[in-house]
Amino acid sequence: MEARRRDRFDRRQTATAEKTLRRVRALTHCPQALTPFLDTLSRVFVDRQDVVHPKGVPTVGTYCVMVPPELIYAQGAMPVKLCGGSYTAFAVGDDTAPRDACPLVKAVMGFEDIDAMPAYQNCALMAVPVTCDCKKKLAGWLQERRPTSILHVPANRDRDADMERFTRELYAFSDSLAEITGVPLTSENLSMAFHRLAEAQTQLSRFIDLRRKHPTLIRGAFAMAAMNAMSYTWAPSWTKQLARLNDELEGLARAGTMAVKGNQPRLLLTGSPVIFPNFKLPLLIEEMGGLLAADETCMGERGLYDPPAIVDPSLNGMMRALANRATRPCTCPTFADNRRRLYRVRQMIEDYRIQGVVYHVLRGCLVYDYEYAAMEAEMERLGIPIIRVETDYNEEDVEQLRIRIEAFIELIKYGGNDR
Repeated sequence: MEARRRDRFDRRQTATAEKTLRRVRALTHCPQALTPFLDTLSRVFVDRQDVVHPKGVPTVGTYCVMVPPELIYAQGAMPVKLCGGSYTAFAVGDDTAPRDACPLVKAVMGFEDIDAMPAYQNCALMAVPVTCDCKKKLAGWLQERRPTSILHVPANRDRDADMERFTRELYAFSDSLAEITGVPLTSENLSMAFHRLAEAQTQLSRFIDLRRKHPTLIRGAFAMAAMNAMSYTWAPSWTKQLARLNDELEGLARAGTMAVKGNQPRLLLTGSPVIFPNFKLPLLIEEMGGLLAADETCMGERGLYDPPAIVDPSLNGMMRALANRATRPCTCPTFADNRRRLYRVRQMIEDYRIQGVVYHVLRGCLVYDYEYAAMEAEMERLGIPIIRVETDYNEEDVEQLRIRIEAFIELIKYGGNDR
């Protein structure tokens, strides 16, 4: 019985991921340099193989961008983001999690229960920051099954006491890393990890500058695929892949080649994370005649665009820099005061010439849903149309979403908002 259940999971998971990748590749003007990113997603979700990493290097599953990758690389391991976007795993996890739990947590539980995804099962340690009630219960649930490090995130981040508390959490996480790798944390290996990630951040900065160009050089769905692939890629490899993509985009810019027609409405996607293979919204936006010009989600550029500011080069100084980077500039709604998020969205609207905002709410994701009212009021003040889209990972609402997204794009196209 269990073998048949796993076989059904394998077939459905493969079919869903293949379908999503076909739709991504079917979009026009797909850069050749995007191929390695799509191949990575195919390897993990279609072929169900482990991530590629150096021999002898263990992997550490992370469940939030607040887990500093520098710390993991410094102590001889590789971070793998395991937040789930699979409808097949969501359906399995639905038997374990409460009915109103968010799809992301249900998918994580499904992958753990079915034991069919090497990228998940082969991790030597799980790192779960407590950013909401569902993540808190997920952390306890995982701790009963796997070695798990729980990081308590402060509700505030502007007081020095809050940063001291989170710095201690990072030190405790470092101790857990040392247990699985045998590599103690030192200022030397942490400094080397900072440089390794700084190279990736440099290429991401190039990529962001190229995305801002007008006419547009790359579709948003392609950009989100590249960012999702980072979750399963050794950082130096991802850096080289992104450098090649940047080189190709710069060549397109010199040739005056655009990815889409100049009059397509430019949309910003914000709210709950969009995690492969759940690419419903990015694909619908671009299939219905819009351009996903930018995304403000934790599976997009947010995960890497804030490099740590190192004032004190000592070990403790670098750890404080990681604690500050993970929390103070973060726009996650887990924090009590989140005016930074409104500021960030206003900034992106200006930088990317945004004409409309799609606010994504995963069903059961209360922290993002709670903030919609403030976002709606801010967009009304700016004169920017906004649509709230609540969904989960199933395919049953695709046609309904298609109608709503198409109507929203038509509203912008003929409503006179031509930023």
